[in-house]
Amino acid sequence: MVKLFSISGFLLFFLGCGGNADPSKFFDIQLEGNKNKFQQHQEVGVAIKNKKDLEISSVSYSIDGKELPLTNGKLKLDMPTLGNKVLVANIGFEEQSVEIKKKIRLLAAKAPEVYTYDIINTYSHDPTAYTQGLEFSNGVLFESTGKKGASTVRKVNFETGEILQKIDMDNTIFGEGITLMNNNLYHLTWRAGIGYVYHPANLEKIKNFSYGESREGWGLCNDGKKIFKSDGTEKIWFLDPDSLEEQGYIETVTNKSIFNMANELEYVDGKIYANVYQKESMMIIDATSGAIEGVINFGGLKNKVKKGPQWDEGNSVLNGVAYHKERGTFFVTGKNWDKLFEVKIRKK
Repeated sequence: MVKLFSISGFLLFFLGCGGNADPSKFFDIQLEGNKNKFQQHQEVGVAIKNKKDLEISSVSYSIDGKELPLTNGKLKLDMPTLGNKVLVANIGFEEQSVEIKKKIRLLAAKAPEVYTYDIINTYSHDPTAYTQGLEFSNGVLFESTGKKGASTVRKVNFETGEILQKIDMDNTIFGEGITLMNNNLYHLTWRAGIGYVYHPANLEKIKNFSYGESREGWGLCNDGKKIFKSDGTEKIWFLDPDSLEEQGYIETVTNKSIFNMANELEYVDGKIYANVYQKESMMIIDATSGAIEGVINFGGLKNKVKKGPQWDEGNSVLNGVAYHKERGTFFVTGKNWDKLFEVKIRKK
């Protein structure tokens, strides 16, 4: 009899709700001002629209599996990472429960600060190098270059511009960024969906690796534990240095929007320095949250470069950043630039 009552009770409930078998259709999440963009740490008013006037016994909210306490009808958006998020409401009603969702964008708490640069030294740079990646190791500058038929990985004496060692990629490969970690040199290709690992001492290839969900190969850097990979979208992926599997990502955001132009990368003290593709600027990104905390204006640097035979006005842009830990300076150049600049970065 209990089972019969339960079934008949459910049928009455089902029919009373207009025959809609999906209980998630009975409710909506309503956010203050009907907005979907908010800033980190912001308090936001939230309510559940109860379309069928059902008896709600409980409501809890979460983002990325983290429960958000409700205080005086408001949620505080204290999330460690930013970008595209899904707010989940778990609703208990009529001895049932249902989960409903709402897409939101969680942006940075404040606007990026503006930085500029001072040139410390200027060095010669190979103008045939379509620079994609730069990184220092024991005073030697490692560089990767792009374009099909011109993609290389090389070691360079940064003071003279002399190429100490170089390997040429297959003519079908468009080379991209590099990073060094655990005595391995990691190297991306653009759209081939494959990367390489080399011995840094002699540039002999150890293995290939394939991409996961990331779209393309753009830039690489690392924090000593994991590798960061940009792919031409708003995402910067985390790669396990041993398996090279993608283990998540952050999204790069300002206080106003999600931004998708991170190219060549360098990691320094918890921040990712990222060239903005085809712009004379560089972002300073919090490596944990994805917040763009600063923008470095490199305006005027390109004017100091001689335009050689390989120069392409649309593509010979600022690209390539390496931090020299012992000197405490950054080294920057561009695609087909004949100069490498050592700079100090400071607030404007």
